[in-house]
Amino acid sequence: MKELQIKNMVCPRCIMAVEQILELCSIPFESVVLGKAILTNPLIKDESDRLEEHLLKLGFSILKDKESKKIAAIKSALVEKVQMEDIEAQFSLSIFVRDLLGEDYSKLSHMFSSVEGITIEQYFIRLKVEKIKEWLSYGELNVSESAYKLGYSSVQHLSSQFKKVTGMSPTEYKKLALKPRHHLDEIGSKKPDTQR
Repeated sequence: MKELQIKNMVCPRCIMAVEQILELCSIPFESVVLGKAILTNPLIKDESDRLEEHLLKLGFSILKDKESKKIAAIKSALVEKVQMEDIEAQFSLSIFVRDLLGEDYSKLSHMFSSVEGITIEQYFIRLKVEKIKEWLSYGELNVSESAYKLGYSSVQHLSSQFKKVTGMSPTEYKKLALKPRHHLDEIGSKKPDTQR
């Protein structure tokens, strides 16, 4: 069995897309989850090249170096945590990341920020802000419910972080006719934080 780390998998549709690519390439697999595929057998060179070609067409890529794999694992785990919509009020980001990879958090944090240009904490905050934007855009949850679901200590804390990231309050954002949002795979890139 071989674990394949795949960059830019950020949602359940990405999992389905990678499964379809593996089937198209006739590569047997055990499972596909955010950020990785568990293959039945190691890939031979031709399979690897063909798989990489198909993945690139959809914006995915196979991660090869250790740092990239660790960063992808952190990102995937945090995206999944936010998508679960149930972050405990006592949630500790540093313990979560440390336990995820079994390594010292400060070392992982330094590596993450040197590659991504933002800290793990800033990345996690941006993910939560994008989730709040989604809820506000579709009228699914109000600010108070969002704060509870994402583990904020108060609505004020959520509003403060939201304003710091977007430049506006959640109420101001909700009133916009066109509500700008980011794709989750754009978060953390070294590009300027411009809204779409």
